[in-house]
Amino acid sequence: MRPLSGVGLGWRRQLAHYIDTTEGLGFVEVLAEHLDPKGPLPVPLVRLRERGVPLVLHAVSLGLGSAEPPEPRRLETLARLAERLGAVCVSEHLAFVRAGGVESGHLLPLPRDEEMLEVLADNVRRAEAALPVPLALENVASLFEWPSPALSEAQWLAGVLERTGARLLLDVANLHANALNHGTDAAEVLAAVPRERLAYVHVAGGVKHGGLYHDTHAHTVPEGPLALLESLAARVGPLPALLERDDHYPPPERLTAELDAVRGALERGVVRWTEARAA
Repeated sequence: MRPLSGVGLGWRRQLAHYIDTTEGLGFVEVLAEHLDPKGPLPVPLVRLRERGVPLVLHAVSLGLGSAEPPEPRRLETLARLAERLGAVCVSEHLAFVRAGGVESGHLLPLPRDEEMLEVLADNVRRAEAALPVPLALENVASLFEWPSPALSEAQWLAGVLERTGARLLLDVANLHANALNHGTDAAEVLAAVPRERLAYVHVAGGVKHGGLYHDTHAHTVPEGPLALLESLAARVGPLPALLERDDHYPPPERLTAELDAVRGALERGVVRWTEARAA
């Protein structure tokens, strides 16, 4: 996989002009479900590709955690889009989204046990064989957990990486949500991430509501995810991170401030990493 670097931003039509005119973005992530698999690519994405900005194709509907194997039609569509976009990788979620032909409309959590790991590993291998570029897998946020999980989230992610050749897309906003909602040991998860398998990191905003933290992608990034990003960079060194925004799009100056906050967290972490190596 061609390494990513710097701070990126998720492409949305509402942010297309900002992305097109902003200097210094390290890479851009594009939602597969927002693209017409048969029609032309949006012109701003063509311009990004021509400028050499690294592009990642991000999917939400493959359903790698389903009991059924990934649908060949969906894999073919992803593969075709990745080639047309010139994507450096495809990323998807460790979740299930349908069963028996019924769509959930959500990224639902998986039971963290050995049986699920085997099902997931088989589905991931099928996806990897069908895609023309590497696959990265993302941890999800959830408002509930399956009863009595056999594995912690850190053990679960380590098991996924051990059984597949996929990379990890670590979402520190999702990790922050699970730490607040379920008591997930975020430090254990960060310690379990091997740098050589880390593709990139997601950062996003959320809000507390009804006693739970909701990963909305529609609010300013709070301190929690930024602190986790800094801690990760302090352990593994420089890494690529991307800001997601899906609603309540802020004015350009506020969006720039959010990107600067992500960049600042990374820089503080790298300083700590450098000092530790020199000690």
